[in-house]
Amino acid sequence: MVVETAARTSRRYALLMAAHDSEYVHKKYGGYLNVFVAAFGDAGESEEWDLYRAVTGELPAPEDLERYDGFVISGSPHDAYADDLWILRLCLLVRDLHDMQKRVLGICFGHQVICRALGGRVGKASGGWDVGIREVAIAEAAPPCRFLNALKDQLPPRAKITEVHQDEVWEVPEGAEVLASSDKTGVEMFRIGEHVLGIQGHPEYTGDILLSLVDRLLTAGSITVSFAEAVKRQLEATAPDREFWVKLCKSFLKADDEA
Repeated sequence: MVVETAARTSRRYALLMAAHDSEYVHKKYGGYLNVFVAAFGDAGESEEWDLYRAVTGELPAPEDLERYDGFVISGSPHDAYADDLWILRLCLLVRDLHDMQKRVLGICFGHQVICRALGGRVGKASGGWDVGIREVAIAEAAPPCRFLNALKDQLPPRAKITEVHQDEVWEVPEGAEVLASSDKTGVEMFRIGEHVLGIQGHPEYTGDILLSLVDRLLTAGSITVSFAEAVKRQLEATAPDREFWVKLCKSFLKADDEA
C-alpha cells in the first residue's frame, strides 16, 4: 500500500522505508514519512511524497518508477550486507534506478545498501558504534556537479552531522567519488554522477529523535550506560549543522529544477 501526503502535483518522490516506525516517532511525528518530508520537502510547493515500506517487501512497481523525480532510502537497524529477501529486492531496485539515471538519496543504511547494490563493499565498522554528533571533512577537490554548485559559497570545509550506526562503507562502487570523511568513518558521503548520493549520517534527525534512539539502544543492551551518558553530554554541548545537510539533500533531490 502506498501512503500519499498530497494530491498529484508537479514533483513526486518516493520514500523507501527500511525500518518500522518507532513508538516515539509514531506518537510525536506520526511516522518517519513526516520526519523526512519536514526535512527534505518544500512546504507550499507543488510536491508529493509516497511511502513504500521496503522492510516489509513493499516497493514501487517497475511501471511506476518513471513517475518519480527522486527516491530516498532510509536508515535501518538491519545490516545492508545481509541476505534477507527484502534487502536483496531493494538492491535490485537500486540497480534498476541507477540504470535509469533516477535520482537516489541513501541515508545511513540507505547509503550502505546503494554501495552494495552497485558493486561496493560494506560491513561492520572496525571502531564499533558511532552515536552522537560527528564532524566530517568535505572533500576539497570535489568535482563540480549541479547539486553542489547550487550551494555556491555555502559548502563548508567541515560540518557536523548526527550519526547512529555500527556498519559502514568499506569500498565505494566503481565510478563513485567520496565527498566527505571523518576520523571515525572513511566514507561519510559519496556520489555517482548527478543521480546517486549516499550520506552515512542522519540529516533528517532532530535532537529528540536521537535521544530516543540512545535510550532504545541502552535498553536493548547495544550500548553501555557510560556510552549513553557521554552522548547526552555531547548533545548538551553541541549540535549538528542540520541546516547545511538539509539544504544539501534538497539541492540534490531538486537539482533538475536548478538546471
